[in-house]
Amino acid sequence: MEKKVIYFEKPGRDNTLACLEVVKKAVKDYKDVVVASTSGETGLLFSDALKGSGVNLVVVTHSAGFKEPNTLEMPADVREKIHANGARVFTGPMLTHSLDTAFAAKFSGTYLTHIVAQTLRRFGEGTKVCCECVMMAVDGGLIPEGKEVLAVAGTARGADTVTLIKSAASKRFLELRVLEILAKPRV
Repeated sequence: MEKKVIYFEKPGRDNTLACLEVVKKAVKDYKDVVVASTSGETGLLFSDALKGSGVNLVVVTHSAGFKEPNTLEMPADVREKIHANGARVFTGPMLTHSLDTAFAAKFSGTYLTHIVAQTLRRFGEGTKVCCECVMMAVDGGLIPEGKEVLAVAGTARGADTVTLIKSAASKRFLELRVLEILAKPRV
C-alpha cells in the first residue's frame, strides 16, 4: 500500500485549510470524523464544509471550567451553528489532563496520564490530541468503537494534523491504534 502524507514546515492554524482538503478527499472512504476545536472556529469550518455529506462529524472541545471555573470556551452561538450543520459537539474531560493534573499541581508527582501524553507528543501535539478526541467521542457514545475514524487536531489553534485511528474507548486505550498519519507538522 502506498499513500500520500503531507508534512507542514511549521505547526499551527495556517495549515487548517490544507487539513480540511485532506479530510474532504478521505471522507469517501471513512464516514466518521472527529475534529478538535476549543473556540469552535475549526469545528464550524469543518461542519460548514462537510454539511450534507452524510459524515458523522463530532467536534470535541474542552471540558467546562478547563480555562477557568464555570466557563465554556466554545460560545453557545458557535455550538448552535455547528449543530445546525448536522454535526455534534462533545464537551468533556480531556483524558490526559483531568484528575492527574490536580494531583501533580498539589503533590509535584509524575502520573500515568502525563506520561502517556508526553509519549504521544513525540509524534506531535496534534497526534496526541487526535488520540484523546477519538477516545472522548467514543466515551460519549458519538463514535462507534472499533471503527476507522478520521481525526483532526492541531497545535494551539486551528488544525495541522490529520490521522486515521481505529477507535477505542478510554477504558480500552491499549486497543486504540493510529493506523495512518495523513498530515502533520514536521517539527
